[in-house]
Amino acid sequence: MLRDSQGLVVTTDSPDAIAAINRFIDQALFYGKDAEIAILQAITADSTCALAHTYAAAYYLSQENRIAWQQAQPHLQAAQKNSAKITDREQLYVQAILAWANKEIDVAIAFQEEITNKFPRDLISVQQGQYHYFYLGDKDRLLQIAQKVLPANPKNHYLYGMVAFGLEQCHQLAAAEAMGRKATAMNRYDPWAHHAVAHILETQGRVNEGIAWMESFADSWENCNSMLYTHNWWHIALYYLERGDIEKVLSLYDIHIWGRANKRSPKDQVGAISLLLRLELRSVNVGSRWQELSIYLYPRIHEHALPFQDLHYVYAMAKAGFTNWVNEMLLSMEQHILSINPFLRQGWIEVAIPAARGMAAHAKGDFNTAITQLKPVLPRLHSVGGSHAQRVLFQQVYQDALLLTEKQSWLYGITA
Repeated sequence: MLRDSQGLVVTTDSPDAIAAINRFIDQALFYGKDAEIAILQAITADSTCALAHTYAAAYYLSQENRIAWQQAQPHLQAAQKNSAKITDREQLYVQAILAWANKEIDVAIAFQEEITNKFPRDLISVQQGQYHYFYLGDKDRLLQIAQKVLPANPKNHYLYGMVAFGLEQCHQLAAAEAMGRKATAMNRYDPWAHHAVAHILETQGRVNEGIAWMESFADSWENCNSMLYTHNWWHIALYYLERGDIEKVLSLYDIHIWGRANKRSPKDQVGAISLLLRLELRSVNVGSRWQELSIYLYPRIHEHALPFQDLHYVYAMAKAGFTNWVNEMLLSMEQHILSINPFLRQGWIEVAIPAARGMAAHAKGDFNTAITQLKPVLPRLHSVGGSHAQRVLFQQVYQDALLLTEKQSWLYGITA
């Protein structure tokens, strides 16, 4: 057995496997583009390392698409096959990722919490715990899982970035900014810390500071994965949108957001959709961009990995004119709830499906239906996940529908 860069025991006798696992840990915490390469190198060095296989499975599951879920399966099988003599921490981690693969998110979280209680140096488990809480809309526990391990990691800038984001989501903005700036002072190349501070500056309307802050670090994102690269540029675009500089926003979309996206990545697709939607709400003609993006969405119709993602997909397909795809997806969402566990089912029935109907209706110009479907679920939309900055879009869609129905009523009154 050897120890990784976090000081934690890993069941392997291969120095090469440990070196690759250490590269994976750093890449995962950095949101680096070489995380997959690193963990597959670890498996090549020691094909019996259960933890390496489980890290690979977790990497694929985080892509939130059907093909990646299938890629995770042989790694989960290999991890179980080689788990007889692994450590308690590794056993817990294998169970956490198995639960994730089975969409038993409450079980996965329980294991991640137990790992971080017993092994507070395990920042991969902290990161993945935050990931689950983020998509459940549980901001308090998103913060707590990171805060509780601070005493064990007093010099780890990656953890400071995680805590900063949690503080921001809990509206503790001064503490969040201090933590995010501290992380960046410790290591300029910490894109998640940059991102946390971007949220704060946006929330406080500090647009010029936000642009200066994010653009000063943009060169450091070149080695990020496409998700965080495009997402950090998305935040820059929001600042310029607030300024009313539409040409700049469209340029950022074309060059950095959709231009540098992995076109088949759900998270990259969602970021691009949300920016186009914001432009639509400002009556901006986005040209053929809806069609160019939506041709990549057909594989998403029956996935239903996250309700947050589905709300974006139905809007984009409706705006692109793919009505049959929209209808197929809405029906598929209703069928999906029959196969998921009760922990997730209620949120899909009571929030996600009505919200999806409302989003699709708005995109098709049926504003009365949009209002009817969205109004009851707005107070609970946090449960579909996403950040404050992302979820405010659904409120904006609802408000836009209200304004447009009022305008239509007024015009009808004039012409009647």
